[in-house]
Amino acid sequence: MRKGLQYFRKMTASDLDDVMLVETMAYPFPWSQKLFEDCLAKPSYSCWVFELEGVFSGYLISSSAAGEAHILNLCVHPDLQGQGWGRKLLEEAEWIVKQYRAETCFLEVRVSNVVAIHLYESSGYNEIGRRKKYYPAEKGREDAIVMAKSLISNDNLFSA
Repeated sequence: MRKGLQYFRKMTASDLDDVMLVETMAYPFPWSQKLFEDCLAKPSYSCWVFELEGVFSGYLISSSAAGEAHILNLCVHPDLQGQGWGRKLLEEAEWIVKQYRAETCFLEVRVSNVVAIHLYESSGYNEIGRRKKYYPAEKGREDAIVMAKSLISNDNLFSA
């Protein structure tokens, strides 16, 4: 458990029922349980959950390799959204991937998810591209905004 978010811990297979419940409540096109199982099985993936007062409240999935990280899924229980927990979870995700020496973090977000886009932009992420028709949508497919953030702080840079 990482200091700073009191109930933050590694995800286990026994969490998958709770993960799937929140995933299906939060998204109209949720990930499958098999996809979460595959993430848990991969050593380059980092899977975490957080609880508030013993209640399952969210999760995140990231991958790290070759100095880059990707936040693949970050979700807060719908009843807790808008209270700053998404930002705390994003900060935890960045802390985790830095432990794997990631220098840049990438993510994708639906163009229609204006709340998440605002969270990412206010956290230092910038749009670097678009993936056309990336996500399933009610009427076909929806574009994804690809965002990135440098995780190298100026404090760690050498000056000449």
